[in-house]
Amino acid sequence: MNIKRTKEEIKNTIEAYLKKDEYGAYEIPAIRQRPMLLLGPPGVGKTQIMEQISRECKIGLVAYTITHHTRQSAIGLPFISKKQYGGREYAVTEYTMSEIVASIYEKMEQTGLSEGILFLDEINCVSETLAPAMLQFLQCKSFGNHKIPEGWVIAAAGNPPEYNKSVREFDVVTMDRVKRIDVEADFEVWKEYAYRQGLHGAVISYLNTRKQNFYQMETTVDGRNFATPRGWEDLSDFIQVYEKLGKTPDREVVAQYIQFPKIAKDFANYLELYDKYQTDYQLEEIFRGHLDEILLKKIGHASFDERLSVLGLILSRVSEMLKKAVQWESYMERLQSCLLEFKELTECNSEISDGQQLSVDDSEVSVGQQLTGYDTEISDGQQLTGYDTEISDGQQLFYSICDKLNKDYISLKKAELLNREEDKQYQRILHALERFGQTLKMEGIREKQPSFERVKEMFALENETYEKQRSQSLEALEYAFDFLEGAFGTGQEMVMFITELNSNYYSVKFLEDCGCERYYQYNQELLFDEKRRKLLERLS
Repeated sequence: MNIKRTKEEIKNTIEAYLKKDEYGAYEIPAIRQRPMLLLGPPGVGKTQIMEQISRECKIGLVAYTITHHTRQSAIGLPFISKKQYGGREYAVTEYTMSEIVASIYEKMEQTGLSEGILFLDEINCVSETLAPAMLQFLQCKSFGNHKIPEGWVIAAAGNPPEYNKSVREFDVVTMDRVKRIDVEADFEVWKEYAYRQGLHGAVISYLNTRKQNFYQMETTVDGRNFATPRGWEDLSDFIQVYEKLGKTPDREVVAQYIQFPKIAKDFANYLELYDKYQTDYQLEEIFRGHLDEILLKKIGHASFDERLSVLGLILSRVSEMLKKAVQWESYMERLQSCLLEFKELTECNSEISDGQQLSVDDSEVSVGQQLTGYDTEISDGQQLTGYDTEISDGQQLFYSICDKLNKDYISLKKAELLNREEDKQYQRILHALERFGQTLKMEGIREKQPSFERVKEMFALENETYEKQRSQSLEALEYAFDFLEGAFGTGQEMVMFITELNSNYYSVKFLEDCGCERYYQYNQELLFDEKRRKLLERLS
């Protein structure tokens, strides 16, 4: 199954394993909870989805690459203890607690999470001395004499023998005690993930045209050549940082990530053209609404690869704009909830006249302006300015909300339940609230009602920026349609554009809330054509 279906299956299994009866006992006893064994080629995301699952299920995660361990570190070290049997004292060999089991208890103490996932990667590549301990672990859920705590689900991953010479085949006795899940690479599923993670447009558009290069393994006399999803994602991150530094990755840089010479060379050539087309087709002018008739005719008569590259550029820019719009919406919704909480607190002991309500627009939030401190790291336990200061009335109430949000953030971060985007959103909101609080202090506003009114004014300014940015995002989408209609009409490029919008989490969310008449028009026509095509296929 593909990685998306695998993730869903693991989440469903965890939900079943952690389901308790009316007496608080697990419906499926720990001894009957089969460890999940993921088998699939390297680089498809087996390890990465475990991090996502732990955050989404709000449970802990302890992960090990088991090939780094010896028998002693896995099961513990022997020591001599004294015990009484039948009135006589004996020297008995016992074992210290396994490092792996101990790390679970440490995770529970650090995060306060009593349930979680123990994930062991490369489990079928262990050394000969460690192999028996791994078989015992899969069968009995213990290392040596120490069992895995109840509430901790076991998952393991390994590569099939054709990808790793060190692989050990598990016997039937062991395989009959695990829940086997075979994982395979799937470009369409990965593409959804790539759009959501904001991978570089050149990587996505290149693989759209050369899907066969998404995952390749080849054994030659010189060794193994390969291109994997992990390689493409890491290369994308590097290209994005390179661009910020004003540098251009060449063929040698690409080959460091895509270790398949033919594919690395092809992508490096594509990347050069991708950058060249941004200038040749005046991308910035397109998104200002300025269309050059000569360029429209040029692209209309260009080669298929060139047209797809330009389409990739348009898609990349639109995707970036719509993603920022959705992120702004999330920011504004959370900020609004803080302000509504502040409103309720100020109303507890003071009257607010009719009509003085917090007015917040519920529509989409705008493109990417970042507030001060958006990317600033906040270390665990750090309090924002003013949290511990004696402040009376409205200021005190406002800082109590800030303090509560900051504590929630620290708790979630310590438990490793925030992904990168969620972490940035928390920091962005905290810094916005700090600015609001500092304004109250600087202007000497202490009464509850005036404090709320001033905070509402500052929120209104944020909302204005949001509205402006949302309009710019919708405008960019309209400009993209103008260009595509002028260059390609309703040809296959338009079909691909609509299809890619439908594959992108952020564009789908933006269009659901904001709407775009031309999108709905083309999307409806495409759906009709697709249904008609399938009907004709069945009739034939």
